[in-house]
Amino acid sequence: MKGYKVAIVGATGMVGQEFAKVLEQRNFPIESIKLLASDRSAGKKLFFSHKEIVVEETTPESFKGVDIALFSAGGEASRYFSPIAAQSGAVVIDNSSAFRMDPKVPLVVPEINPEDIKKHKGIIANPNCLTIQTVVALYPLHKVNPIKRIVVTTFQSVSGTGTAAIDELTLQSKQMLNGKAVVPHVYPHQIAFNVLPEIDVFLDNDYTKEEWKMVEETRKIMHANDIAISATCVRVPVFIGHSEAVSVEFSKAMSPDEARRIMAQAPGVKLLDDPTISLYPQPWSAAGTDEVFVGRIRRDSSHDNGLVMWVVADNIRKGAALNAVQIAETVVNEGWLHTGGRK
Repeated sequence: MKGYKVAIVGATGMVGQEFAKVLEQRNFPIESIKLLASDRSAGKKLFFSHKEIVVEETTPESFKGVDIALFSAGGEASRYFSPIAAQSGAVVIDNSSAFRMDPKVPLVVPEINPEDIKKHKGIIANPNCLTIQTVVALYPLHKVNPIKRIVVTTFQSVSGTGTAAIDELTLQSKQMLNGKAVVPHVYPHQIAFNVLPEIDVFLDNDYTKEEWKMVEETRKIMHANDIAISATCVRVPVFIGHSEAVSVEFSKAMSPDEARRIMAQAPGVKLLDDPTISLYPQPWSAAGTDEVFVGRIRRDSSHDNGLVMWVVADNIRKGAALNAVQIAETVVNEGWLHTGGRK
């Protein structure tokens, strides 16, 4: 198989390092790899495929000859460098929110809408981590019984904010257990032994930006603009793994057993659903895994056509790095490396 020249932008960050790990674990066909970051991280050395590679500063010249560029360096860097990389001939798969709602940019979860990739013009957007696990779980049901309404409450780990948040949770937990005062830096309030119903900034409609991302991105990926969606996103003192309590209203009644049967055959989904032995998804056991885990599927006692379920996934892996690499795999396997899907 042909090898490809790959660049990772934001290579020293949590998602950037996970990009490298997933590429290696899945034996992605690589001819060469560039590890790129800000000038602060340039010169650091990271290992890829048992070789030590020096991290380079990201510049407009970094993308010459690159086939695929995986971006996780924040919205500002993506907005500046992604068009440059695309103009240089690379296919950009961007993990930031910079291009997700651009009508010219495909927003892709390969288990759901891989055919959208071939419409790319050089940039493909990776969805929000929560959106990914939501649509992987719900889309198989939607195909059988169209969804009318989704209400979701999330329980999001601190890794979604980055390494500094993980360090802060660790420090605050130690301080609290030792009876010391806590001074928050990453979040507006302490996160240790606490929950914060505030992720990203508040919008004029009193939803947060994170909550509204879920609304808009879910509709775009599922090609279902008429689904009514409401989300409440909560940060919890968990290191890795996002959880969701999801209530779904369908066009007609669906039994929990039928939902389980459909999900058992759905790509990327793993059922953990046996209340008699307390079997259900948990973020600690989802960490480091590829699947979206679903459990506690039951009838919604408030609506005849409703189901309620619990959905968990590793937000750094399937919620970011793995999904992006799956997009890259689809690009090369389908011959969609060049714009417009040309071979």
